[in-house]
Amino acid sequence: MTQRVIITAGAGGIGLNMARHFTAQGAAVAICDVDEASVAFVADEFAFAEVCDVRDAHTVELFVAESIKRMGGLTTVVANAGTAGPTANLEDVSPDDWSETIAVNLTGQYTLLRATIPHLKAQNHGTVILMSSAAGRLGLPMRSPYAAAKWGVVGLKETLAMELGPCGISVNAILPGSVSGPRMDAVLSDKASAVNISVDEARRTEVANVSMQRMIDPQEISELAWFLASPAARSISGQSVGLCGNFETLR
Repeated sequence: MTQRVIITAGAGGIGLNMARHFTAQGAAVAICDVDEASVAFVADEFAFAEVCDVRDAHTVELFVAESIKRMGGLTTVVANAGTAGPTANLEDVSPDDWSETIAVNLTGQYTLLRATIPHLKAQNHGTVILMSSAAGRLGLPMRSPYAAAKWGVVGLKETLAMELGPCGISVNAILPGSVSGPRMDAVLSDKASAVNISVDEARRTEVANVSMQRMIDPQEISELAWFLASPAARSISGQSVGLCGNFETLR
């Protein structure tokens, strides 16, 4: 059976890597992203690509409906959209920054799932993959909105696995550690400025408490997501799958 996959924030970073990996394996893939230029640049690679803000439930509903129409069905949902949020102590985080981080990282998963779950239930099978983080199992100083949202994703996963299991739908969360790429570069730059160290030092301290002493390649996440969506993982559900080289602590 051909995989028919929706991936949010699929026009760049981890999402684009996943979308390309799934496509290379023969899947039909629909992506959305808030970056209009990036969507236009990669649109020809996929079954459907559209500008969509996951915070807007109505827009998400339209994107999902058109994706299913273009692909002829839906087997897998990857809730990938996220934002790093501010780097600051809690008392210095503005209400707007807090709200935006929660809205993108957690509410954005709700809007996607609310629109896609009825289609998966109707066919009595499917796969849901939620992107959490190592910060969804550990505290993350100076990133409280992000950590709160990613812990929320784990709670959402636990609940949905119970709700959807009787319908033949698996629900798992991937918890990446520090992933190499522009987004991590920006986080490290903000951290360096906040604590008055060099970016190189911030990069060294980022992996100091990782057992494997390295960052994660985005391709590793794509390969794990493909496995979780495959028949080989049909009985894996309700799991928080760490992909972090074993972060011992995020302090």
